[in-house]
Amino acid sequence: MTSAKITRGFASDNNAGVHPEVLEAIARANQGHVVAYGDDPYTRSAVTKFQEHFGDDIDVFFTFNGTGANVLGLQALNRSYHAVLCSDYAHIYTDECGAPEKHTGCKLIPLPHQDGKITLDSVRHAYHGIGDQHHVQTRVISITQASEMGTVYQPEEIQALGRFAHERGMFLHMDGARIGNAAVSLGQTLRQATRDLSVDVLSFGGTKNGIMGGEAVVFFNRALSADFLYLRKQGMQLASKMRFIAAQFEALLTNDLWKRNAEHANRMARVLEAEMRKIPQIRIVWKVECNGVFAQIPKHAIEKIKEKYFFYPWIEEDGIVRWMCSFDTTEEDVNEFVKYVADAVR
Repeated sequence: MTSAKITRGFASDNNAGVHPEVLEAIARANQGHVVAYGDDPYTRSAVTKFQEHFGDDIDVFFTFNGTGANVLGLQALNRSYHAVLCSDYAHIYTDECGAPEKHTGCKLIPLPHQDGKITLDSVRHAYHGIGDQHHVQTRVISITQASEMGTVYQPEEIQALGRFAHERGMFLHMDGARIGNAAVSLGQTLRQATRDLSVDVLSFGGTKNGIMGGEAVVFFNRALSADFLYLRKQGMQLASKMRFIAAQFEALLTNDLWKRNAEHANRMARVLEAEMRKIPQIRIVWKVECNGVFAQIPKHAIEKIKEKYFFYPWIEEDGIVRWMCSFDTTEEDVNEFVKYVADAVR
């Protein structure tokens, strides 16, 4: 039987396959019986890997998906009368079907973004009504790194937000669905890009960086995670066969696989950006700092391109689209896509 040509698109890094080293790790874990629910050597080994990267005095909990990690991480920090400040384009605000508000009971307060990021000024403006029983009490600042526009918070921006939060008894939460891509972009280690910048709770993403499925919630202050075992179980995010999620993360955090995958995806995005800039009808909207390219294209071309390549219009009324690169994107993929787009926009 003739094998079909391998197709790789640019819709999402979620659409990519699984890195071979991760598949091998899953296969190695598929031996015999071990105790369920995380009390197994594979999970302990994966936690040790996290400690190597972030420090011994952390707590790590694995979840099924990013929404689960975000919701439970925020739930650990909030009570129902609290509020979370986030970007008006944050995943927790726009793409989680109200799950954070449903399960935490608290209010999400969207702030206008600048190139995908919230600013200290916008946070300061939204911080009011403290001590007033008629107002929700602002408890958490949540940022997405890299942002939903593919941009990256600079270290000083994160530190300023963390300082503002901690001076007021608040916490800084990071949705790190693409934290590997952001850390590589900044030339930082995972710890330097998170804990060392005053992040309190991190949703650590793996699915977008080469694993099959699973995320992790990392607490840099163990006092915040005292009840998390129960929150995770009640939140339906406790895996019985935990070893298969854990084994993926152990592979990702071994021999710099997380870094190699992110570096490649970021580099492919830069190649894609450079080639798209050669097409007069296309305008790159935001600075390409990770593995996403956001472009404004003629509206008539969107459906034409989607006949062969599925992707997401990002701001549809303005003809702005998102194209994502992954660990397995090749330069051949990029060149074929650019040629197709160039023909479609004419």
